[in-house]
Amino acid sequence: MRRDGADAVRLVLWLIIAALVLVPLVAIVVLAAGDNRFGLLLEGDVLEAGINSIVSALASGLGAVLLGTAFALLLERTDLRGRRALRLIALSPLLVPPFVGAIAWIGVAGPVSPVNRAWSDAFGSPLWSIYGGDGVIFLLIVHSYPIAMLIVTAALRRIPTDLEQAARISGASATGALATVTLPLLRPAMLSSFVLVSVGNLADFGIPSIVGTPEQYVTLSTLVYRYIQSGTVDDPLSVVATVGVVLLVLAILGLVADTVLGRRRWELDASTTPPARLRLGRARPLVGTLTWLVVSALTVLPLLALVSQSLLPAPGVPLTAENVSLDNFSRVLSSPIVTEGAANSLMLAVLAGLICGIVGLAIGTVTTRTRARDNAALSAVALFPQAIPGLVIAVAWLVIAPHIGLFNTPWLILCAYVTSFLALVVQSVAAPLRSIPLVAEEAARISGATRLRALFDISWRLALPAALSGAVLVALTAVRELTLSVLLLSPGSQTLGVAIFNLQQAGAYNAASTLSLLVTVVGLVGLGLAGRSTR
Repeated sequence: MRRDGADAVRLVLWLIIAALVLVPLVAIVVLAAGDNRFGLLLEGDVLEAGINSIVSALASGLGAVLLGTAFALLLERTDLRGRRALRLIALSPLLVPPFVGAIAWIGVAGPVSPVNRAWSDAFGSPLWSIYGGDGVIFLLIVHSYPIAMLIVTAALRRIPTDLEQAARISGASATGALATVTLPLLRPAMLSSFVLVSVGNLADFGIPSIVGTPEQYVTLSTLVYRYIQSGTVDDPLSVVATVGVVLLVLAILGLVADTVLGRRRWELDASTTPPARLRLGRARPLVGTLTWLVVSALTVLPLLALVSQSLLPAPGVPLTAENVSLDNFSRVLSSPIVTEGAANSLMLAVLAGLICGIVGLAIGTVTTRTRARDNAALSAVALFPQAIPGLVIAVAWLVIAPHIGLFNTPWLILCAYVTSFLALVVQSVAAPLRSIPLVAEEAARISGATRLRALFDISWRLALPAALSGAVLVALTAVRELTLSVLLLSPGSQTLGVAIFNLQQAGAYNAASTLSLLVTVVGLVGLGLAGRSTR
């Protein structure tokens, strides 16, 4: 077969993907296997942190699936009022970084929050403190149930309503048809979302570090951070590499389980009949009120608490007109640490978006618009980091950093960003291109164009808008990222996420809330503009 420029592009893409994904992951496995310190996993702090991580991941996965499925059924299969607004508000935790959500919830259920202070004055002890293992699990549920809700909603919309109507004709009530027909068909989607959420929460850093650490609730992510920062642990890199390999294995097992579950799903013929919504009847006002209260308590209330903390001088100060001021905003915006973090975050985010946009555009185009045996493998390797906890990616780059001259440089964070977020652009590009026939490229080839020229003139230009929106999403995600940044932090590479984390750890809670509020508002506005430009 005659080689041309398209084959050279494919080779370059394989080299880039190998450098970004395969080399770091192989390095962490080689280091862990070579030092053979897996016995540490059954000793002391590591065993306790592992148990806490598994418990919090499984419990939050179960809670997220139950809550997400309940919301999906209420919004898709009942005649509840305001379903569209409820859906948007219920999905809003996806747009808020988990560590920002943790800071916001401290204002709702922290020891000196208005609710706990009022309860303590009346009964002598707080109603419930967000700090500790139960707070970690609760916040993981809050920030991951939208993922389960999206997966279950997509599966629910694919279930033909003819089946439910047949059950109704056979004498089943609307509730009975939902329980005996719809829910059994949703089990694969629920199991898949449980696996996805549990693997994602297994190595979350922001929530356990902010609400778990004060009560000595240690997880693997916070333990790795402590080992990296501590000078008292012998060969800390080997220890964290061992922990990283364990998390990598768990992530791969989760991916395999999700693949197996996907093969067991039923393929059902689509139905053009609109779904027969369950009529709530007299219970409609009560169910609607309770749903609005729950959704608002999970999403709007913490944001309001974040606003109030930003306007007050210190925690525990009552929210009155005399105490409200904008001093926190002026203090934060004029802080050298914050301005340095903002500049570094903006630079790293823009570069990450640019690199991911270019490489993701090329990978998405090549794997969907050409015929080659390695297309599936190239796409799978590019998408694989999406299933890997950020902690593993950070440790992997930390292992190889001294060997490639990037140790203690901000470029190490940039490499980790590109590895973690490249899949966002690849998916953005590949999805629309798969639905477009290859007729245009074939016409260009008949007219004398080479494969590379046909790809550039037609496929790449068709996919450019999707690549741009994916690159913007990468930049907005990177600018608010914490796990990778805090583990790969070096002198002069402070980021916004790390600045917020350091303010919180130093006890400057109101300043941390102010900066969190600014980052959240900017992120929501940016995502809104990106979504509008995509449409």
